[in-house]
Amino acid sequence: MLIKQLLWPVVVLVFLTGSCQQSQTAPISNSPNFIIIFADDLGYGDLSCYGHPNIHTPRIDQMAREGIRMTNWHSAAPVCTPSRASLMTGRYPIRVGMPGNQGPDSEGGLSDRERTLAQALKTKGYKTAAIGKWHLGSTAGFFPTDKGFDEYFGLLYSNDMIPPWVNTERPLHLYRNDQPTEEYPVDQTTLTKRYTEEAIRFIRTNKESPFFIYLPHSMPHLPIYASKAFVGKSQGGDYGDVIEEIDAGVGQILDVLKKEGLDQNTLVVFTSDNGPWRNLPPRMYESDPVEKWHVGTTGPFRGAKATTYEGGFRVPGIMRWPGKIPPGQVNFDLVTTMDVHATILELAKIEAPELPLDGKNIWPLMTENKSSPHDYFFYFLGRNLQGVRDSIWKLRIAPPADNWLSPELQTGEEPIRMELFDLINDPYEQFDVATQHPETVVRLKNKMEEMAKETGAKLAIFDVSSYDFER
Repeated sequence: MLIKQLLWPVVVLVFLTGSCQQSQTAPISNSPNFIIIFADDLGYGDLSCYGHPNIHTPRIDQMAREGIRMTNWHSAAPVCTPSRASLMTGRYPIRVGMPGNQGPDSEGGLSDRERTLAQALKTKGYKTAAIGKWHLGSTAGFFPTDKGFDEYFGLLYSNDMIPPWVNTERPLHLYRNDQPTEEYPVDQTTLTKRYTEEAIRFIRTNKESPFFIYLPHSMPHLPIYASKAFVGKSQGGDYGDVIEEIDAGVGQILDVLKKEGLDQNTLVVFTSDNGPWRNLPPRMYESDPVEKWHVGTTGPFRGAKATTYEGGFRVPGIMRWPGKIPPGQVNFDLVTTMDVHATILELAKIEAPELPLDGKNIWPLMTENKSSPHDYFFYFLGRNLQGVRDSIWKLRIAPPADNWLSPELQTGEEPIRMELFDLINDPYEQFDVATQHPETVVRLKNKMEEMAKETGAKLAIFDVSSYDFER
């Protein structure tokens, strides 16, 4: 009896010690982790897995091989702020009150009535971090830490929003949470490197809890910069150096996930906010660091950033989750950045918000070869609704946007053009077939009118009844 009394505390101590050791090596929760890597102004054709002949992106290509690569992935807007607003809310930017870009002197930001993805995940105990370019509010009350993120490190808006490119007196600061750091001017050559390091630190610090990392890179938005280790290393010039550094950062994150035993419990998404800034206004050439070839490519698609042709909206979209998403998939169905929001809510078992989502759960598409849940997708430029598409047809009613014409150079007097494209036979929007398909034109125009009425968007005036379908 005495021996049992003496041994009992030892047994308890051994049990407790073993439990403590186990808790240090095994995740507390089986809830999946989520990482969204969001490039800035990266074009559809800027990765080697999407056909670039000179830029080498082996780690992003690895993501594509080990997961699913989308070829019909659409950003929710062709410019920065609204695209990010839609990712965070799962709703078209005009619905959330952010249809256009914010500047460094803009007041306000993403409305408090909107629930961000980070706020939704916080309800399930997630640790959350935003690392990079925010662009959804740069005044008190609208920082990432006000919108559900436990931590923030990055630039509050675009890296060009300083003189000589933008007329502002507000200094561009690097922020830690809601306070500017002492670094001034910001060393942009090391931004990509530091963003990656912050993401890795956050993973290691929070590996025992479910986590969400939103990593919106400041690059390759102009002006572009790469760190010393990557300058001159690519075969794609300065722009290629920048993309290959982002690619290396993706690889470092994948390696850390595997090393920490988190690889098979983490969904990683790589995409871009919109197409490349090919249509530069003259102000962007007022400094030596910016050259015409410092921008990406839309691949085979027509148009560019700030246009409603495919080149402004269609961007790379890759999702990887070993053991969950079957590897080696290439999917051609219509999907959108807003679907990332809806899909993550489903995977985290979070109820949809009170305000209706425009994004759809695409998990069945990625894992069961189901079709796209979208019947239509709408093309907004600011408060203007300029187009709509279904699985085959795209109707665009808008001023021309050829020759890389920047909206800053448009006079407002450009003629309205109505165009219908067959995106199955002509995904590059080369051939207007409106005259051959009047019923399709009328059907899609009716959809645009319904959406404009629902959202308060502006529609270009074009009388279809007077259109010469016999020409």
